[in-house]
Amino acid sequence: MNINCKGKLINLSTPKVMGILNVTPDSFFDGGKYKDETAILNQVETMLNHGATFIDIGGYSSRPNADAISEEEELNRVIPIIKLILKHFTDTLISIDTFRSEVAKQSIEAGAALVNDISAGKLDENMLSTVGKLGVPYIMMHMKGNPKTMQQQTSYTDLTKEMIAYFAERIAAAHQEKINDIIIDPGFGFAKTVDQNFELLNQLELLQLTDKPILAGISRKSMIYKTLNSTSKNALNGTTALHMVALQKGAKILRAHDVKEAMECVILYNQLKSN
Repeated sequence: MNINCKGKLINLSTPKVMGILNVTPDSFFDGGKYKDETAILNQVETMLNHGATFIDIGGYSSRPNADAISEEEELNRVIPIIKLILKHFTDTLISIDTFRSEVAKQSIEAGAALVNDISAGKLDENMLSTVGKLGVPYIMMHMKGNPKTMQQQTSYTDLTKEMIAYFAERIAAAHQEKINDIIIDPGFGFAKTVDQNFELLNQLELLQLTDKPILAGISRKSMIYKTLNSTSKNALNGTTALHMVALQKGAKILRAHDVKEAMECVILYNQLKSN
């Protein structure tokens, strides 16, 4: 279960952690937190020191009801950050969190290593062919609609079954465009109610039918803090509890705000498995 990132083979049979760096003013947890170069570099250094394999950079907030921004604005947010990080931490594997093919292309050209697309190519018809030409790993997520409309689109007959069919179709489309390394993200919180998110986590191992590594993005999400009657700020303990469940059900990448705690989960999970 290897993926090729800039000529470096990353073995996903041991789970990895992807640290989140939002350079958006309005992300649900850390929006507007990393405004200057020092704050960004400090956060990246902390995440790398804590064991992050990937750093995921997003310049477009995909929280429910997020406002749309122009492609130019998104590029202005992410390209300088990618260059800044690679100037100081040259070997960092940066994932660009975007659904726009042009942002993906310019980010990879600036030194990013993989593309993380919440729309699995459905919001930009050029995305799959662009990623195929770039020859980089591709993370495709399950969502219906877009961030503005997704929470009105939560009706499913059989959530997991529909999701497997969705991924089968998107994986086939990606293979047609010569995308070799594909990771699937079930999209916790995207076009799903709190109950549906738990149903999905409960059945996560069924997504292994796709034969692709699974990324779980549950860090500090509303499925946790709404259930606990709390806030995203106080959702770290809940995140850790569900991270362990995700690992036990087959997740190979944890996308997390708190890398240290996510890595502790991975270490404990590995220890549990090896005995």
